[in-house]
Amino acid sequence: MKNIFKSEVTQEVIDRINKLTPENQPVWGKMNVGQMLAHCSVTYEMIYDGTHQPPKGMMKLMLKFFVKGMVTGEKPYKKNLRTAPQFLMTTEKDFETEKKRLIDYLTKTQELGEAHFDNKESLSFGRLNIREWNNMFYKHLDHHLNQFGV
Repeated sequence: MKNIFKSEVTQEVIDRINKLTPENQPVWGKMNVGQMLAHCSVTYEMIYDGTHQPPKGMMKLMLKFFVKGMVTGEKPYKKNLRTAPQFLMTTEKDFETEKKRLIDYLTKTQELGEAHFDNKESLSFGRLNIREWNNMFYKHLDHHLNQFGV
């Protein structure tokens, strides 16, 4: 898995995002490109913006024990997986706004660096190590950029 905390990897991902246009069509799935960019930003909203509530009770346990390994592990995502409700994008999103927002989140994450994330609490999965944070960040972005052919 590439290390999103390395500046050259972050730049590679940003370069892939910059290849997108509003006309890009998905190879699979239902989201348009603006919705996909907004969808990818949700992970960062959960870290930086406080706009999402943490799961409680049984849901938190299910996420930690059944979903965490899939999200933070090395194995790539399969196509057309179900997504958590807060990641669903059902309204139109402005492409340029969402593109800038995602790039800003990536830049902030890279600038904070991996040490900032070591053993940091995830909203959904509890404390994660650097490898788990990296896998969650990079794998999700790579999956959706591949979805749109970049």
